Amino acid sequence: MKRPLSMTAYGRGDSEQGGKSWSVEIRSVNHKFFDPAIKLPRKYLGLEDRIKKEISGHYSRGHVDVFVTPGADTGDTIRLQVNLPLARNYQQCLENIRQELNLPDAPTLAMLKDFRELITAHEEEEDLDTVWPGMEEALRLALANALVMREQEGEALKKELSSRLTAFAETVERISQDIPAMVERRSEKLQERLANLLQGVNLDPLRLAQEVALMADKSDVTEEVVRLRSHISQFAGFLAADEPVGRRLDFLLQEFLREINTLASKISDAPTAHLTVELKTEVEKLREQVQNLE
Repeated sequence: MKRPLSMTAYGRGDSEQGGKSWSVEIRSVNHKFFDPAIKLPRKYLGLEDRIKKEISGHYSRGHVDVFVTPGADTGDTIRLQVNLPLARNYQQCLENIRQELNLPDAPTLAMLKDFRELITAHEEEEDLDTVWPGMEEALRLALANALVMREQEGEALKKELSSRLTAFAETVERISQDIPAMVERRSEKLQERLANLLQGVNLDPLRLAQEVALMADKSDVTEEVVRLRSHISQFAGFLAADEPVGRRLDFLLQEFLREINTLASKISDAPTAHLTVELKTEVEKLREQVQNLE
């Protein structure tokens, strides 16, 4: 099994055992939790738990529709029954009508055949343990075919996510490289503003330098960049893991966004601020793809 796996897939399986054929179709889409929906004939509802157990071994989350269809019945389980008491009543009623109306012909079988309730078909119950192996084989084939599609989709999603993660990391590094210049520009602007506001006021140069340094420090985003680098490394690690990671990646993207928002609130530098918008855009694109991973 090649992970990560997509939750979106389709698979079909067919089998025949003991003279009975089965067809199973599986359609799955993304969902926050494991949500199976099994549709099969009423007389086989006793096998629903077995089907769920089999599916749960392949899906940890996702909405999974399972359609179980038995092949055309050969008639071995169909039995016809005659309601003789009712037939006698019909025959007597017809005879009474003949006598009352003085009709020449006596009631015949041809007359009785049109009363469909006289002969009814009853389907005999089947041994579920006997029919399960054939149904199970079709189900496993359907799951295997769906898995092939999930692996293909998962590989495509992995490449897309890796590509977008690289672009995201490059933008973070651009911000990191611009931090010294950004802090310098911030300090210069603060000094200019203070100089304009304090014209003619005798202020201790050392104290002024301290205040400028303090305000510049508040706009330093080095810590946020370090945490984003750590999140990027974790994200890449999860993509390489041989286990379901969709929920983890989704949570990690929330942490991405938290750090970006903090970073954006600190940056008032126009050349750098637009990079935070790029980061948010990439996070949203990553989230859209992650929603499809198991």
